[in-house]
Amino acid sequence: FFEFLLAHFAHMAQTDAPPAAALSSNSSSSVIIRDAERKDLPHILQFVKDLAEYEKAPEEAVLTPQDLEQSLFGPAPQVYCLISEEGGTVTGMAVWHLNYSTWKGKHGIYLEDLFVSPPYRKRGHGKALLVRLARICVERGYPRLQWWVLDWNQPAIDFYHSLGAVGMDEWTTFRVSGDALTRLAAQ
Repeated sequence: FFEFLLAHFAHMAQTDAPPAAALSSNSSSSVIIRDAERKDLPHILQFVKDLAEYEKAPEEAVLTPQDLEQSLFGPAPQVYCLISEEGGTVTGMAVWHLNYSTWKGKHGIYLEDLFVSPPYRKRGHGKALLVRLARICVERGYPRLQWWVLDWNQPAIDFYHSLGAVGMDEWTTFRVSGDALTRLAAQ
């Protein structure tokens, strides 16, 4: 499936999108996708908090400005962020990192967070961010772009389906954190 999705996004990137970073969302506005810069840190932090609120878990978003700066702009960043903007206004973000497939023997992109500010939704910003990530995959030879979505987030699920994405319903996600992580590490 992911190979199909990447091919679909790559086709969109080659045929439907203008060159460079600008992606037109409609005739009266232009969406710009660019790499995050230090000046974007307050926006990114707010988007993370807004996303946590939307996902009904604001208390779990304990990220500090220092954590974010170190993660994105430290000496050896392992996390990356794309920014969407329109008319000079920062409108959204895609936070991502590399994953790895032992079956494919290649890296891929894992999209950690995709967030577009509510006034800019349904205007091509989220799609433009995903198209840019697909371009990165294709340019670097990564066979996969994947992400999670909460099972109750029907607007996001519908959006992803409209792009040709399908759920990986046969997989169950596991996590070890907090005290359980500490106990496991002590064994």
